[in-house]
Amino acid sequence: MADGQSFNSISLGGRGGTTAGQLKIHSGGILWKKQGGGKIVEVDNSDIVGLTWMKVPRTNQLGVRSKDGLNYKFTGFRDQDVTGLTSYFQNTWSITPEEKQLSISGKNWGEVDLNGNMLTFLVDSKQAFELSLADVSQTQLQGKNDVTLEFHVDDTTGANEKDSLVEISFHIPNSNTQFVGDENRPPAQVFRDKIMSMADVGAGVEESVVTFEGVAVLTPRGRYNVELHLSFLRLQGQANDFKIQYSSVVRLFLLPKSNQPHTFVVVTLDPPIRKGQTLYPHIVMQFETDYVVDSTLSINEDLLNTKFKDKLEPTYKGLIHEVFTMILRGLSGAKLTRPGKFRSCQDGYAVKSSLKAEDGVLYPLEKGFFFLPKPPTLILHEEIDYLEFERHAAGGSNMHYFDLLIRLKTEQEHLFRNIQRNEYHNLYDFIGGKGLKIMNLGGVQSADGVAAVLQNDDDDAVDPHLERIKNEAGGDESDEEDSDFVIDKDDGGSPTDDSGEDGSDGSDTGDEKEKPAKVEIVKKEPLKGSSSKSSKSKDVAAADGDGAPKAKKQKKSSKKKDPNAPKKAMSAYLYFSQSQRESIKKTQPGISFGEIGRVVGDRWKGMSAEEKEPFEAKALTDKKRYKDEISGYTKSSGTQPMDIDSADNGSGSE
Repeated sequence: MADGQSFNSISLGGRGGTTAGQLKIHSGGILWKKQGGGKIVEVDNSDIVGLTWMKVPRTNQLGVRSKDGLNYKFTGFRDQDVTGLTSYFQNTWSITPEEKQLSISGKNWGEVDLNGNMLTFLVDSKQAFELSLADVSQTQLQGKNDVTLEFHVDDTTGANEKDSLVEISFHIPNSNTQFVGDENRPPAQVFRDKIMSMADVGAGVEESVVTFEGVAVLTPRGRYNVELHLSFLRLQGQANDFKIQYSSVVRLFLLPKSNQPHTFVVVTLDPPIRKGQTLYPHIVMQFETDYVVDSTLSINEDLLNTKFKDKLEPTYKGLIHEVFTMILRGLSGAKLTRPGKFRSCQDGYAVKSSLKAEDGVLYPLEKGFFFLPKPPTLILHEEIDYLEFERHAAGGSNMHYFDLLIRLKTEQEHLFRNIQRNEYHNLYDFIGGKGLKIMNLGGVQSADGVAAVLQNDDDDAVDPHLERIKNEAGGDESDEEDSDFVIDKDDGGSPTDDSGEDGSDGSDTGDEKEKPAKVEIVKKEPLKGSSSKSSKSKDVAAADGDGAPKAKKQKKSSKKKDPNAPKKAMSAYLYFSQSQRESIKKTQPGISFGEIGRVVGDRWKGMSAEEKEPFEAKALTDKKRYKDEISGYTKSSGTQPMDIDSADNGSGSE
């Protein structure tokens, strides 16, 4: 284990429950990634002040205590892992983990051990439970002997759990010898005073560090006063009030809009906040770009010089979106992503498009795509199966536009519509430069030919898809404004990537040289329902000297489907769609096929993970069925087998 080791199925514990993920332990420290992407926890070995091992039911738990007072609990280690990692910690980090035992007696009488900002309740010298005093918001003395601890309740804790800890009470008799008092201060009062000196008591009612009034929030929609406290931020509106712990803030995005009076600031959360049955993983705020503020922080000077040294300044003056992100970044420790390499035709950072009938802007990122303002959709490059440039579905003047389809490895599809034709080259070059797979509708060029198009700015270079758009549109390009953004150079492609976090503008450095675009071209049959005119430009492209077009090429006959081939597997969304269509037709007579698809899509989007489970189970069973059948079919017929993971199983679009 000289260079470290990775462990799968390691859960990170917290007050809101446990979350599964992957843990990597290496010479530099500890890195934990949430399963399926999202939150990342990274602890440098120089920040680790203590490690503990504890045997818990069916597995082992590693406790990690950091200098900033945070305590992480990673569960899921085997007995043999404990032995190997203990030696690794001693030899590599010079830290010897402490052995702790878990009390399983069920007794509720014991002793309290206060260490740093951790409260451990011991029964017969064994740990019964452990609490972080940073989570304590209030303490109350009930009578003379009872002390109640109230915990921060926010809109992210427990978003994925039905239950979370909000209050606990301790009984401290007058005979207690650990917290010795007197006639005026009984032991319970001594215990409460001790807790108050160590906990984040009063944060729920104390004056905020700074408040930004009347901020326009696009999701969840409303106008809020945004209060930044020491351990949480609060969105206080007329109808809704959200409280969000900084531990739930994954990343901040600062995304200007080209030639527009507003700038987006996005706070990405994991777990998300909940409003009714709707989850909001992204808080999208909109600030006036040219508005200047002068803010003074209401924060203790000692705290500013210790905990927040080199993170916060006593006063800030500048553009409101810059001041807001700097203060929030200093308080939360979240990393900040700024705009970077991509430029649209109007020197913006994104291109105008629409998603699910909502108009917005699509930001091509260094490691993903972000559509704003709603529905805010973040797509990481590592999640993408392929992209496809499509001719706009409608005819006439709409041929000034094209669509971009992004298909994920999970078989979900996102169709970004109404992108201006003059943005095609910028997007094509950018996507090609990232090495993403492009599904070429024309299917008539070799990979070398497309690479040459991407690397050559000469107007003579021919792109079959763009030529079809130009020939069928036959009009002038329209000028529109756009905007953009970038993630950092790390690998991993998660929302916690580090780009521009040091405040840089994301421009290229001399260390990075331009590399030839790496593009994979995959031949594909025309989409269902697409026009047979897709080869029109090819029919007239080759003309002789007098301008007369040469004879048209014979249209290739489509490949017949083998009637004996196994039926493709269906996705969870299609199973759900089948269950809904008839009821929608009955309740809404005369509804069109397209409208049914939109209704089904909206219902699917509003469902919780638990509600989707039956359909996910059906899809998994059908996928296994197809995998078994296609294997047998290949052996008997000699047909080339399909990759089950890339089969078109039907995604979340009708």
